[in-house]
Amino acid sequence: MLDDLDRRILRYMQGDPDTSIPDLADRIGMTASRLSRRLDKLRETGVMLGTRAVINWQALGYAVEVSLRITLDKTQPRAFDEFIEAARLIPEVVEIQTFLGQVDVRLSVIARDMAHYQDIYREQILTLPHINDIEALMQVARIKSDESLPI
Repeated sequence: MLDDLDRRILRYMQGDPDTSIPDLADRIGMTASRLSRRLDKLRETGVMLGTRAVINWQALGYAVEVSLRITLDKTQPRAFDEFIEAARLIPEVVEIQTFLGQVDVRLSVIARDMAHYQDIYREQILTLPHINDIEALMQVARIKSDESLPI
């Protein structure tokens, strides 16, 4: 279980993951070696999965994001596994989610423009196995995208 110090460390790490260990230790009021041990413990227990670079794909020229809600042919026993395995190979698919209910899978697809999206859709998405139905939702605006947790 997390104690108050662990929560404080995680709040600071969420807010500014690039802060050096000595600077973060100063802010929290502890030694750098003690903070390092706490961070190691948080990683070992799976609470903190690491730090990563968040890349702004729009800055790289991708202007279109489409959410595809897909229903699979569930009469095929390996439909989910084969579909997901093939979808992972499409570089422009940046997120894959599975669901219980009418929709089985959601793919988040990015493209440079609509012509590029059409190419991806026709040449890669429509060739994925076991698709029964697809609904495309064009993203207009991202209102909130926050991975910080209320710790």
